[in-house]
Amino acid sequence: MLNTFQQAPHAMLPVASHDEAARQEFSKSLKHFVQQGLLPGLQPAFQRRAAPAYERDTGHPARDRREIRAAMVTDPYFQHYAALNRISQELLWNSVIDSVERQLPVLNERAQALSAEGSATLRIDAGFEPPRYVTALDIHCMPGGYASELVPGDISVAALYDRGAYLYGMGFAGPLNDDMGRSVCNYIQRQLPGFKPRRILDMGCTVGHSTLPYKQLFPDAEVWGIDVGAPVVRYGHARAAALGVAVNFAQMNAEQTDFPDGHFDLIVSHILMHETSGRAMPRIVKECHRLLAAGGYVIHADLPPFDLMDPFTQFILDNETWYNNEPFWGAMRDLDQIQLAVDAGFAREQVRFATAPMAILESAAQGAAGYTDASASAVAEREFTAGEFAPGGGWEVLIAHKPAAPAQAGQADEKAVTA
Repeated sequence: MLNTFQQAPHAMLPVASHDEAARQEFSKSLKHFVQQGLLPGLQPAFQRRAAPAYERDTGHPARDRREIRAAMVTDPYFQHYAALNRISQELLWNSVIDSVERQLPVLNERAQALSAEGSATLRIDAGFEPPRYVTALDIHCMPGGYASELVPGDISVAALYDRGAYLYGMGFAGPLNDDMGRSVCNYIQRQLPGFKPRRILDMGCTVGHSTLPYKQLFPDAEVWGIDVGAPVVRYGHARAAALGVAVNFAQMNAEQTDFPDGHFDLIVSHILMHETSGRAMPRIVKECHRLLAAGGYVIHADLPPFDLMDPFTQFILDNETWYNNEPFWGAMRDLDQIQLAVDAGFAREQVRFATAPMAILESAAQGAAGYTDASASAVAEREFTAGEFAPGGGWEVLIAHKPAAPAQAGQADEKAVTA
């Protein structure tokens, strides 16, 4: 029986030694302490000290997240929180690196062997250049980012990401780190009854955590995961083969793919957009419109826009921009994403935001098989606060629909996306 708080093993996942496992567990526990123990103290610190001081100095109260930040940056409690949050993030990755480096030759060989055994396609473009917004910095402080390669055929950063992402989620992404994909799949089952895509594309798939649930939900569909990082695509293909799921992977930029017009019935992404840029995001949305078949849906899962939350919550979330190498984190949430979709060609009445409840919370609440009673209770009783992995226990999804042609509409059993 799977334990929610233990990552499910598979052939590509690095195996930690006793000491490595202890360091990883410490880093996860430290992150949990920062989120559950320190973060709740920020608002009292703001209300009791920082806000009165700011109003005294400026003559007006802090009105938005930028002014709240200006009020808080000199507060010792905030400085303590921000420093420890950054340290915990760096420790998280460092605690996994030893496991990866110790087993890297074996993991590289295993990836090649698993990919060779599988029936799904793997496309790596030798002349491909990842965009600068991926290579210019170590995104979310992960050493090497998504695209660095130490040797030909390397998967090191992907193995680091697989284990590190689980620790970052503190187990709440599920044993296979696939909660976002499973959550969107649950949403599709409930909100789009009868929708059966023939071809599915997951943009910015990294190692395919969220890609595999779509193949499991729609086993007859042709499923592709694309990403700009060769190591993550390579690892994702091998990982899928190890888990017995036939998903195709390709190194490709979501801004401009080589798939034909109207090729996909369902296009999804999971926490992709905030790791791109102000120039790339409109291009990606336009590419989605080009690739989407009539009658199809685009679903981008990410954290919610800032205009859906209060200024203090915005300030909490925006700390990722300042302290976690996420330069587009805040700016992306200021964008009018509905208008971006309209500009890309979608009809305004066919675009909206919705919330997909976290699958792991639903599983816990239902006492679903596969999770222990203890872990299920812990999840169900947990309180979510701003700044966590998924505030409020759900993923914000931007949904755009391209209506079927009149002749098709009469045959399809699809629910229109209306506000």
